[in-house]
Amino acid sequence: MSRMPRRRAPGFLPARLGPKAAEDEDGANIGASRLTLRAMLPNAITAAALCAGLTGIRFAIEGEWKFAVLAVVLAGVLDGIDGRIARLLNAQSRFGAELDSLADSLSFGVAPALILFLWALKDLPTVGWLAALAFAVCCALRLARFNARIDTDDQPHKSAGFLTGVPAPVGAGLAFTPVYLWFETGAEVLRNPVLLAIWLGLIAALMISNMATLSWGSLRPRHGIRLGVIAFVALAFAGLLMEPWWMLSAICITYLALIPYALVKYRRIKLRRIAEAKTAAATPARVTPAE
Repeated sequence: MSRMPRRRAPGFLPARLGPKAAEDEDGANIGASRLTLRAMLPNAITAAALCAGLTGIRFAIEGEWKFAVLAVVLAGVLDGIDGRIARLLNAQSRFGAELDSLADSLSFGVAPALILFLWALKDLPTVGWLAALAFAVCCALRLARFNARIDTDDQPHKSAGFLTGVPAPVGAGLAFTPVYLWFETGAEVLRNPVLLAIWLGLIAALMISNMATLSWGSLRPRHGIRLGVIAFVALAFAGLLMEPWWMLSAICITYLALIPYALVKYRRIKLRRIAEAKTAAATPARVTPAE
């Protein structure tokens, strides 16, 4: 007598694997939760990103502000490649996904909050600490929301090639914008704890917002300008090597300036889909005559 296949409990959904390459990754590959030998490299990179972010706190305690910021930037670079390496090696695992989320929360939530508190917010202890807490908590909430929606089919932003809110690594980079400018200008107004607390609260709100933001999938340059885009990226990389703080400031300002463009672009896609759905509903289905 053949054995009946075991049925999954109602509501059971397979866990998302990782480390994730990006928040707009489809997550279609499903594998075991055990840590395989191939998974050691991407998870080691994730652990290195965690160490980089936390080491930034040590540099901040010692007053080495440039090294503190660079440590978090390095964590962002490592976070961007660990998932891609995992996919290349076919080494995604549930262990990697959990480690990636925990590392992101610490490297891009806790570390920037403490660095900015030690840099300027400590001059306004109560309000400054609340702003730092708000940033760290909002980063954790964003990552929790992302993980909770992984197995949800109804994700209109993701299906259109957009993200929901500002990603955690980008949020950390945006939070440091006053620091980038201070490195180059030395303007003390940039260290004003009241203004910095307002700025940090704004970035925290953007991370947990429900608005559509640009992802790599939504950036599709036309064929006629793709060579120009390659040249621009090369020049931007050269700018990062020669004038890193000005270039990082320009990147952050450009990203913020593109948020309205992302909202308009997503609205157009949404309206087009609504119109297509209405057209499809109004079109009578063809009835095939029986033979």
